[in-house]
Amino acid sequence: MGRPTGITLEGGKKAAAGEIAAPGGRLASLDTFRGIAIALMILVNSPGDPGNVYSLLSHSAWNGWTVADTIFPAFLFMVGVSIVFSLDGQKEKKISHRALVVRILKRTLILFALGIFVNIFPRFDLSTVRIPGVLQRIAVCYLFTSLIVLKSGLRGRILWLVGLLASYWLMMRFIPVPGIGAGVLEPGKNFAAWVDSHLLKGYMWSYTGGKWDPEGIVSTLPAIATTLFGVLAARWLKTPFSGGRKIAGMVGAGAFLMAAGLLLGHWLPINKSLWTSTFSMFMAGLSSVTLAFLYGCIDVAGFARWAKPFTILGMNAITLYILSMVYVHSLWALELETSTGEKKSAHAFLFGSFFHHLGPKADSLLWALWIVFSMYLVAWIMWRKRLFIKI
Repeated sequence: MGRPTGITLEGGKKAAAGEIAAPGGRLASLDTFRGIAIALMILVNSPGDPGNVYSLLSHSAWNGWTVADTIFPAFLFMVGVSIVFSLDGQKEKKISHRALVVRILKRTLILFALGIFVNIFPRFDLSTVRIPGVLQRIAVCYLFTSLIVLKSGLRGRILWLVGLLASYWLMMRFIPVPGIGAGVLEPGKNFAAWVDSHLLKGYMWSYTGGKWDPEGIVSTLPAIATTLFGVLAARWLKTPFSGGRKIAGMVGAGAFLMAAGLLLGHWLPINKSLWTSTFSMFMAGLSSVTLAFLYGCIDVAGFARWAKPFTILGMNAITLYILSMVYVHSLWALELETSTGEKKSAHAFLFGSFFHHLGPKADSLLWALWIVFSMYLVAWIMWRKRLFIKI
């Protein structure tokens, strides 16, 4: 049998409509949101032809945003929500503070190591390995956000959030970069890129020529703020207010953050590659509104049947992301010999043989959808076997 819809409590009990899950429980809407995010992440990362991608599924070249740019900040927002439910559940079990910190450090190291593995697979060349990455940023944001949640109350968390956004803005606008000056926000010519070029030289994203990295060191500060926005959302969801009031609060806060991000974007552009403070605010607002909608539909109204495929994906999101990257990289690396003796990658052979009927961009999208469907089959088998891998 599948996981019951609504809010699932420890021991399999179901909360009444509008009630928050008990500490340690799960929000069905959060699993659904996570599943939607991981499906979109795989879709964006797996085009059949990287040169032919619909603009909405391609990251913004620099300033501005597309659908593709909403996925990673949404995932970090959900990490923040999950941290609150997880830590509250563990505190409920009387786990000591020291044991909690050890668990946090262990999970951080595992996530970071898995990120390095994804970056070096399948060639395992450590001489030019990219140190930053998606899982690495998730690991660092998880670590610092968890420690902030453990060490501070609501006021402290808000101060941390505001401090991170403000300090990053000030760094990017007012610290002069040697030979360039202060306030320049061009690719490879800004303060964040300058720091990365000194501390991560030779170990950055190859697509930027190794000059800067979209998951670099300094830009992780506002990414931690994005995660803290998720913490605040979780705290609001755990209040005793009615479901309707919680939804209204999240929509109102989300709309305010989106408006603030757009307004302040006149002075600091919304930019994913730099993860500007305005990007953090705008995307946290969008995530808040999205989670409010899903919470209202699934956990309050009980309208959940449509969400089941995404909920199944969301229960093993990190595992599916890693598997998808290994799968895609393997297809590009594996060479096959055609009947004419020509050597092609398995990706090129399969894509050229079966995905060439609808036009370049549509074929590229169809391939990506096939990868998503393949990962869903894996997720469905894991769900049927009640196999949920916690990293």
